[in-house]
Amino acid sequence: MEIGFIGTGVMGKSLVEHLLGAGHQVSIYTRTAKKAEELVEKGAILVESPKQVAERSEVVFTMVGYPADVEEVYFGENGLLENARAGSTLVDMTTSKPNLAKRIFEEAKAKGIEALDAPVSGGDIGAQNAVLSIMVGGDEAVFRKSLPLLQLFGENIVYQGPAGAGQHTKMCNQINIATNMIGVCESLIYAKKAGLDPETVLRSISSGAAGSWSLSNLAPRMIAEDFAPGFYIKHFIKDMKIASEEAEGMGLDLPGLRLSLGMYEELAGQGFEENGTQALIHYYKES
Repeated sequence: MEIGFIGTGVMGKSLVEHLLGAGHQVSIYTRTAKKAEELVEKGAILVESPKQVAERSEVVFTMVGYPADVEEVYFGENGLLENARAGSTLVDMTTSKPNLAKRIFEEAKAKGIEALDAPVSGGDIGAQNAVLSIMVGGDEAVFRKSLPLLQLFGENIVYQGPAGAGQHTKMCNQINIATNMIGVCESLIYAKKAGLDPETVLRSISSGAAGSWSLSNLAPRMIAEDFAPGFYIKHFIKDMKIASEEAEGMGLDLPGLRLSLGMYEELAGQGFEENGTQALIHYYKES
């Protein structure tokens, strides 16, 4: 198929590689051309705008940073909605606002274009190994049609409901991670203060009732002081802010989410926003 992909960052790069590996022709767009050099060497076609991606593609995937970036890519005379082929499918894998997903869906439908919101979880490792969890909102028939492509990226792929449902599900995911990351950090800090070997402690607790993806995948990075981003702190803050806004609109008070957001914002203020979320351990550096 002729596939388009916009956003070749930490995760997007791996997803493009999976598409190329499956034999698809892939046109890519990124604002930083240097990030695309390795993909071009592997066969991807670098184009100069979202418009050119849309004109060349049957299906376009987007995975950018913020809701404002999604709006920039989808709307306007050079955007996807204005230039996509009739009958083509647009799949936004960015973690973004549910209402924005609904707006894209409605405007796409009016133009004879199909649209899904399909945010993911699993970080850089999940993207590299094609084992992402993918949460999908939109028309179920379009989801079924798009499933073979989504299966190139992930294993746990679940249709959640109408447009925006994928984004709401991702908010549930991020709310869960928010307080879980605090627990991971505090357990390691406790182990260190108690004179235990953190790696040995992980062997016991990661497969028991305390087990979680963050404990298994990010705690070892904390111990190794590897803070390279599998998922940026700045993007996690964005996600938690969206979740907080949505919760407030529902009349919900989520103190755990509020606490985690405050901790990460403090770290961002200290210059850690380009680090991975496992850098939350720095919050306890004086402990």
